[in-house]
Amino acid sequence: MRQPNVIIILADDLGYGDIGCDGGQHIRTPNLDCMAAGGVRLTDFYASANVCTPSRAGLMTGRYAIRSGLAHEVIQPADTTGLPRSEVTLPQALKPDYATALVGKWHLGHVAPHWPPMVHGFDVFHGLPYSHDMRPLTYYDSEGAAVTARAERVDFARLTQNFFEHTIQFAETHREQPFFILLALTAPHIPLVPNPDDPMGSPAGAYGEVVEEIDANVGRLLARLKDLAIDEDTLVVFTSDNGPWFEGSSGPFRDRKGGSAWDGGFRVPFIARYPGRLPAGLVASGLASNLDLLPTVLSLAGLPAPVGVELDGRDISGMLTRGEGSPHEEILLFNNTHVAGLRTARWKLVARSYYRVYDVPLDRLPLLFDMQADPGENYSVASLHPQALADMRERLARARAKYEPMADLFPPHVAPASAADHPD
Repeated sequence: MRQPNVIIILADDLGYGDIGCDGGQHIRTPNLDCMAAGGVRLTDFYASANVCTPSRAGLMTGRYAIRSGLAHEVIQPADTTGLPRSEVTLPQALKPDYATALVGKWHLGHVAPHWPPMVHGFDVFHGLPYSHDMRPLTYYDSEGAAVTARAERVDFARLTQNFFEHTIQFAETHREQPFFILLALTAPHIPLVPNPDDPMGSPAGAYGEVVEEIDANVGRLLARLKDLAIDEDTLVVFTSDNGPWFEGSSGPFRDRKGGSAWDGGFRVPFIARYPGRLPAGLVASGLASNLDLLPTVLSLAGLPAPVGVELDGRDISGMLTRGEGSPHEEILLFNNTHVAGLRTARWKLVARSYYRVYDVPLDRLPLLFDMQADPGENYSVASLHPQALADMRERLARARAKYEPMADLFPPHVAPASAADHPD
């Protein structure tokens, strides 16, 4: 059996409750719902951070972003920081077996030595250096080991269409060999600019319009894979980098993007489809994270984990292929460089939250939630379960002792990029 092609579709700021198979009622997502019915859906899948840059760093490396100096906020256009070259990324770990492409948003460093994405293992790059609400903004195409800026202005309305077209083109070009594509969409992150060429008529306004366009393009992508006779050779994963921002639904979960340790900022959709290898219609509630994508993809490809690298992610191929339980005892929830909470199969401890502009430690106010009985994190049961509280506090202390000192390994502030070094 050949190694699987892998396409990871990463939405930007899409909420758990924004798609039908996860309970969404306002936005129509028939293709994603069909993808879930034909594959595996995880109900307790977490982004590794509650904002963009650290979540993407986690996905790319299988390691919490505090290890790479990217846990604090997101990279801004004037910043010179980025994903260190010493980190082993998923596309690098797939080499030399795979052709690799990044299509869409990068946001892991846009000046040397972190730029362009080809230095991190991608053969091809089409897309943006960071979020499309940042300025200056240029669309880049790769040419060998370099990138070329397009002369025309970024066409916001057609970004989703453009990204899917490049993804299909790469799949067509490399259909005779294993390929890996990270399709990192800009939607439904603001600004919301629906595509006039692909009107959906969504009842959920502009936000619903751009999500329904994503759904329509997922359907077109899956249909094209079938036309190319590589459908059964291709693992397609759909997820989001964090919870919803100003619009969108976090489903039954509390808070939104950037919301400290509450689940609404971290719990995101996860659908995996691989006909013949993953069972159709499996719904699993075991703990999982986008950190798990690197070790899981490598396992499915029959490739070893990076040598000499301590991964925080785990191989969840057993969950996906056989419905096994989670390999995780706990999932850590970072708010910037703080371990703000953690989740086990039953319990959730929230140790930091926001009030107005303040990031408030909550160690003296024990917020322990029974996630099986109260997934919305409404009522602390700390007084009812003192042993569980003690265990969760011990876990939190261990996690803080291990991870939080890693923030001191990197400079706290980064000087603005000079005009000569900026990609524009």
